[in-house]
Amino acid sequence: MKQVLHHHGLSLFFALIFLLSLIGQALTGVALYNEEQVSEGFSEVSLLHYVTSSYFMVDVAENWQSEYLQFILFIAATIWFVQIGSPESSEPGTQGPESDKEQGVGAFAAPDSPAWARVRGFRLAVYSNSLLIVMTLIFFLSWTAQSAAGVVQYNEQQIGNLQDPVSWGEYIVSPDFWNRTLQNWQSEFLAVGSMVVLSIFLRQRGSHESKPVGAAHAETGTSG
Repeated sequence: MKQVLHHHGLSLFFALIFLLSLIGQALTGVALYNEEQVSEGFSEVSLLHYVTSSYFMVDVAENWQSEYLQFILFIAATIWFVQIGSPESSEPGTQGPESDKEQGVGAFAAPDSPAWARVRGFRLAVYSNSLLIVMTLIFFLSWTAQSAAGVVQYNEQQIGNLQDPVSWGEYIVSPDFWNRTLQNWQSEFLAVGSMVVLSIFLRQRGSHESKPVGAAHAETGTSG
């Protein structure tokens, strides 16, 4: 058990704080929702009712899709774009998908390379882009869940205001949907951009998201 915790500490740490924050969001969310219910003369709902409602689902999904969009763009952008001094960037002149030899695939694969890295054709093409493919799939699933839950929530408000409900197609081009979406996107873009620029000049000893403390500001593509 100690070895498992030691070898997988990073993923287990984030899994734990994810679950704790999700539970915290559910508990505070149902408390806030019930306050609004009581103030409007309605009865309170259970935690189970709340976490299966469109109100909870839309809040969770809109955060998930913005996070995965952030990583999609960051993964794709770092293939082609360079930022001198950033540990997240390739050295100028080395950007791009690199050669098979540099990537260690096909004829250049090692005996312990993943099976799909040792072959040619479709499987190698898929595996070479599998991280971006899966991140993109999760983004679209989250975006779909957000829009589906969002239209339900929006229509509940419409009916409560004695207005006509809208279709899913009408909702995803509405100001309500894009206001909720863009307020998350802009914060993610700001955070990633800040990380890229600040890591040129600032350091965090021992972190792979930072250059070594003694590295020159212009040193690019190194971490320590």
